[in-house]
Amino acid sequence: MEAFFEWFRWLYDATGINLTIFYDAFDRNRMISGFWMTVRLCLLCILFSVVIGVVGAWLQGSHLKWTRRAVHGFIALFRDTPPLVQIYFFYFGLGALLPRVDNAFGIPEPVLTNVQWAVISLSLFAGAFNVEIFRSGIEAVPKATVEAAEALGYSRLGAYIHVVLPLAFRICLPALNNNIVNLVKTTTLAYAIAVPEMLYVTKQIWSDATNVPEMMVFLLLAYVFLVGCVVWVMARIERWLKVPGIGL
Repeated sequence: MEAFFEWFRWLYDATGINLTIFYDAFDRNRMISGFWMTVRLCLLCILFSVVIGVVGAWLQGSHLKWTRRAVHGFIALFRDTPPLVQIYFFYFGLGALLPRVDNAFGIPEPVLTNVQWAVISLSLFAGAFNVEIFRSGIEAVPKATVEAAEALGYSRLGAYIHVVLPLAFRICLPALNNNIVNLVKTTTLAYAIAVPEMLYVTKQIWSDATNVPEMMVFLLLAYVFLVGCVVWVMARIERWLKVPGIGL
């Protein structure tokens, strides 16, 4: 590997193409750390946003009027405002209202870190879209199927978990895939509150090495790779869950 890294040093000396993330150990470790931070951020946000979508879609079918209105209000709030504004609202708005706690050195620190606020904000943003996505899938499930589940003794929650949701999930997978891909790209907004993900680390590196064109090309290719992996995984899930006559 050392010879591989040294080739990029030779490339810089010979052509001026300055990819310090390969031949400089410090920049390389920074970029690796930023990449894994992006991956963790994506996985957490995807998980929480899907959970929000599943729970919210179920609550939309509640017999309680105020429960349905609360879900509609949540969707309107997070779907109709920019995600960057939401991140700023949570981090600078709500974050300033929360108490501070002393760390091991007796220094006051926020209860929630910038990474945690980013996960909360982005999960709620994508979750609002997922609620509508799952709702569309639920409404596509034939009513006769739900009535058959209830006739077999399932409660409303039991029918939703064991019958309706598996079918709705298959139906809404294409739309869910699009929202997940969009969420992965939206995680770059965490840069605005100094979350050390790839864009933030890239900005630090090009500020130190003045290699903006090289780092922007690398960042573009890195996200093509990352989103491509997500698309590949979601395509495999679609094939794995495929049932003839049910969605997909």
